[in-house]
Amino acid sequence: MAEKILVVDDGKNICEILEFNLSNEGYEVECAHSAEEALKKLKPEHSLILLDVMMGGMSGYKMAEKLRKDENPVPIIFLTAKDTENDMLTGFSVGGDDYISKPFSVKEVIVRVKAVLKRSETTQKIKQQEQQAVEKAENKLIFNDLTINFDTKELVIGEEIVPLTRKEFEVIALLASNPLRVFERDDIIDFIWKDSPYITERTVDVHIGRLRKKLGDKAYMIISRSGYGYRFNDSEK
Repeated sequence: MAEKILVVDDGKNICEILEFNLSNEGYEVECAHSAEEALKKLKPEHSLILLDVMMGGMSGYKMAEKLRKDENPVPIIFLTAKDTENDMLTGFSVGGDDYISKPFSVKEVIVRVKAVLKRSETTQKIKQQEQQAVEKAENKLIFNDLTINFDTKELVIGEEIVPLTRKEFEVIALLASNPLRVFERDDIIDFIWKDSPYITERTVDVHIGRLRKKLGDKAYMIISRSGYGYRFNDSEK
């Protein structure tokens, strides 16, 4: 899924240039020509704002300040002709993540955009891992609207309990508890069927197939690695 960027600048030419070039980089770009318009267009799906400082009406600084007061963590890169040290410090103090002076190179903007998005992704991943550590301590794992409850031995999607056999639950619990690890079929057999003789790799494949069917739209959360085995995908599709 393409990351969404909101470009906010009262210069239509600048918006068009940035929209064209960022779209060519694979981003989904939306433009607003004032801070007021941007606040109406801004959605939780936006991954980044490129924000002009000097605009008629509300300034970029004021918009950023408002977003941070509202506890909106969306990354912000300021675009401005004001490039003094005090201007830069102001930008960072009101919640900016980077600061690009006009006139700018489109290549520079793209590099800065990628860098800020990468930092944001890393930060979100760390927070997610910390949250999952807390949830695991509470004896459950939560991935957005999918919950694995170790106390009740239930898999819940949204508000619906997904009926699983004991072995199906043990398989998804094993994978989800180690989302960065690829489990070979023999590994899964050792963990789940270690006391059962005559279990074959086909048994693992059958259980994975049933799990995916029961997961429905969440089937993408179990990934096959050809020649290796399976792992759990804890990110969005």
